This record gives sequence, structure tokens and C-alpha cells, in this order.
Amino acid sequence: MQNNNRSAKAAFMRFFAVPLITVAVAGCSAETTEAEAQAGDRVEILELEVENDQYAALDLGPAGLSLGDMDVYSGNAVRDGRKVGRGGGSCQVIHIDGKKITMQCLITMELERGSVTMQSLWARGANPLDMAVTGGTGAYRNARGTIRFWDIATPSERVRAEIIH
Repeated sequence: MQNNNRSAKAAFMRFFAVPLITVAVAGCSAETTEAEAQAGDRVEILELEVENDQYAALDLGPAGLSLGDMDVYSGNAVRDGRKVGRGGGSCQVIHIDGKKITMQCLITMELERGSVTMQSLWARGANPLDMAVTGGTGAYRNARGTIRFWDIATPSERVRAEIIH
């Protein structure tokens, strides 16, 4: 079992991607977010580290890389060494152009005051990755904004979220 965990982690580090969660939003500047906010909206900025804990690469079509293949992952959102959330998601191959692999990525991050959902297209290996906040629950039920991930699938992965709600 430990060898499976090691090989899964190695595969994750070699390949992929949008790890998990850290509800953090945005690769945009505070000025952009504030300009998008309407009177009465709150702009919440979260800067978190991502601690990936599970990963699976699913070969769902013909053997080898093909449309529909999927990476599935989960992990924790960490701030100042303390777990502040958890989440996970998946990225599915939607277009192959030689070595350029485009994936549709969906992530949900659960925090103390609710969950935040996000999505984007991602060219596998591109860094950073900006994702749109598409909604949430609890305090984030009307959320919108942008989330940016850096150093994807590395021990240094981090995220910044600019959430308007």
C-alpha cells in the first residue's frame, strides 16, 4: 500500500495539477476585484498553502492519453501551519493537440463558514492557474471572484483567493 501511495504521489508530482483546494482566490489585483465588487459586497482575500493528500490518474478512454481521461485529487488548505479547510476536485482531458493537453478543472473547497466552488480550463503544466469562483454555500452562497494557484503539484503549492460576496 505504501508503494502505491508513493507511486501515486510521484505520478502526481510529474504530471499534474490543480491540486486541491485552497480556497483562495485570485490572480487578479485587489484593484480589479474591488472594481468588480458592488456597493455592499465584501471582498475577502485568502492566502493559503495547499497540502495534497490523495491523487488518482484515471485512464478512461482507449489505453494511454485520450479525451475523457481524468485526474482526481484532494487535500487541505493550510494557513500558518494550521489546517483551515479541505477540498478536492478533478481535471478532465477535453482537447489534445500534440503535447498540449487542455483540461476542464472543477474544485470545491470547504472552509469553516461554507464552501467555495471554482472552475477553469487548464493547459496541463501551465503555472500559475487562474480559476473563476462559480458560487458556494453558507457565507459564500453568492460568491464570485478569482482564485490563483502557483507551484501546482509541488510541496510549495499555494493559492490566493479574492472572493467577492
